[in-house]
Amino acid sequence: MSPAAGSAQPPRALVLWFPDWPLVAAHLAGEVPDHAAAAVIEKGLVAVCSAPARAAGVARGLRVREAQARCPELVKVPADPERSAREFEPVVRALETAVPGVQVLRPGLCALRAPGAARYYGSEHGAGGAALEAVARLGLEARAGIADSVFAAEQAARGSQELSPLRIVEPGASARFLAPLPVAALGDARIASLLMRLGLRTLEDFAALPAAEVRSRFGAEGLAAHARARGRDPRPVVPRVPPEPLDRSVDFEPGLERIDQIAFALRPVAEDLVAGLVRAGLACTQLRVQITDDAGGRSERSWGHPHQFGPGDAVDRVRWQLQSGGPEGTARHRGRQPWLSTGEALAAPVVQVRLAPERVDLLGRRTQTLFGGVDERLDHGLHRLQTMLGHGSVLQAAAAGGRLLAERCLLVPWGEEAPPGTSDLASRPWPGAVPPPLPATVFADPLPVALFGDDSRPLEVDGRGHLASAPAWFSPDPGAARRVVRSWAGPWPLRERWWDAEGSRRAERFQILDSEGEAWLLLGEDGRWWAEARYD
Repeated sequence: MSPAAGSAQPPRALVLWFPDWPLVAAHLAGEVPDHAAAAVIEKGLVAVCSAPARAAGVARGLRVREAQARCPELVKVPADPERSAREFEPVVRALETAVPGVQVLRPGLCALRAPGAARYYGSEHGAGGAALEAVARLGLEARAGIADSVFAAEQAARGSQELSPLRIVEPGASARFLAPLPVAALGDARIASLLMRLGLRTLEDFAALPAAEVRSRFGAEGLAAHARARGRDPRPVVPRVPPEPLDRSVDFEPGLERIDQIAFALRPVAEDLVAGLVRAGLACTQLRVQITDDAGGRSERSWGHPHQFGPGDAVDRVRWQLQSGGPEGTARHRGRQPWLSTGEALAAPVVQVRLAPERVDLLGRRTQTLFGGVDERLDHGLHRLQTMLGHGSVLQAAAAGGRLLAERCLLVPWGEEAPPGTSDLASRPWPGAVPPPLPATVFADPLPVALFGDDSRPLEVDGRGHLASAPAWFSPDPGAARRVVRSWAGPWPLRERWWDAEGSRRAERFQILDSEGEAWLLLGEDGRWWAEARYD
């Protein structure tokens, strides 16, 4: 290695790797029971699985059905990057108390500069041991590696053993340590696939190529991978600036058993939370509330706000969460019994309430807009109604997906966002859905009506969509007088879940204009007719 290259090489790195972190984060969040066979599912495939699941034959990359066939009791958890990052933050803060200067490469993987920590603790072995001890105090398992580059240190951490979680690669020996590793260790599936097709199976084979030829064949990304394979990873360790903690928590000793007591004690904490956000120039639009009782139960939920959270809003959310006590929306409850309403004893005394801003915005952006937006007085009034009548008393409409008109409107509590993916479902094509313009009046429950053909018999449509006779008579009430059908269009077939014998649906739709000048959207199924909507 030339002197120039040596001077450009970053200092030695200490990397901590947390095995199966997405699954560990789900366990910390209360979504996975202890010692359960569980797996994190991403895009229909197993991304991470626990040791009991691996013992049953589950492996990464398996489809969900095959994984369940091998392990019927498998607990499935959807992948959630926000959960992984959220649960990793306390780990990073604990690590910074022992070894400052942490850079988070991704949730479950972080790096530090080894020389400074080694000087403080006397040796690299002492620095790695101090980092592992700080993690062990949290009850978590981690592996550590020290090498000349971030990539080599990460591979050393991954290659360490459970009984010897720290592996140190001697200075100058990183290239020799990396040489026998497969090219898949580079973490770039595209480059690894190309190298395999070229017959280069190990990092030693790849590192032997001239850098100029690697650049011309693989480009800048390939050249960076080539440097990593040679133990000359140019990435420096850039320590993060520890952010000012925005979350607030309050502990109750002894635990409180009444909601009004908890809300009264929480008010100063909520005021301190909002004041801290204002000092940072931020406004909270999504708040996560964690409630822990002394029986080991924990209720956790994200709450939204159309404008920004104030102290009263935060206290109201805690009160509503205590009153619901169950898994509603994004709530997760892992306890014995649901908590009861204000004035009644709780099932288990609450020992801690934690308020964590989950989504923030610049304070200047949350001011009242000139055109559009949510009027602050309206928002305050609606929240007052929610406080008096309950969280689900005030609803707002959100566009959703579906073929029936009633399915295309989803009602969510005021201040909450629609479930993830709702807007995406609404924009997708739905074969059999009514095209715009849509009717103005949509009946929550379709109204039974009568539709007759020109032979005065109930209108029938065969399996191929053919009419026995043209629509001629219509009655909005089966017992009322008939109206003449002036014009009509249809039928349009509606077919749902044809592969499911029990859940399948075959229906026909008509648009008609009756003699009273009213236009209707009708739905026919099993020889009966309903009015799905009316064009006003």
